[in-house]
Amino acid sequence: MLDKAVLIEAIGYLGSALVLVSFLMASVFKLRVVNTIGSVIFTIYAFIIHSYPTAIMNACLVCINIYYLVKMSNTSKSYDLVKADCNDSLLKYTIDKYRDDIVKIFPGINMDFSKANTGYVVCQDGKPAGVLLGELNDGSIEVLLDYVTPEYRDFSIGQFLFTKLPEDGIKSLTYRGSDKYNRPYLDKTGFVKKDGYYEKTL
Repeated sequence: MLDKAVLIEAIGYLGSALVLVSFLMASVFKLRVVNTIGSVIFTIYAFIIHSYPTAIMNACLVCINIYYLVKMSNTSKSYDLVKADCNDSLLKYTIDKYRDDIVKIFPGINMDFSKANTGYVVCQDGKPAGVLLGELNDGSIEVLLDYVTPEYRDFSIGQFLFTKLPEDGIKSLTYRGSDKYNRPYLDKTGFVKKDGYYEKTL
């Protein structure tokens, strides 16, 4: 059976580790979630060892994180959807800027998007946060690229995008690329796995 003192120390180390790991995350949303969990654990640890200043500081961090997480959950209200020509300079700039991350997230992706005949850029406060490129045919988009920048990977951009596309006559999307790293996104945003591809009806 674990010694009580050892268990208490383990709680402290766990809280500290989670707080530190949170700062390695590119996604601000994930950073705040993990940081909150770590701060809650460290608050408990601080109360156990009667370090009240430390407990109060971490409790305040929890409150601050929760405030911003609630605020971030409503960010879709400030997104803007910009329809872009596939040769649009903003779209090209965004793809070039995040090229290495795109290749990492979508293993084996063909970065030649010359077949794309429709494109959208999702912006927040004028900053590109997501890109959709595809082949549009009779109201259906064959997705060539559906990319969100690291700091906005909380699924809100996809949810915003898919509520706006029907206004542009889009009825469905098909995705045939790798799902190695973006399976949670596909599941969360309502794509259904078929025989070798994913499909979403709007």
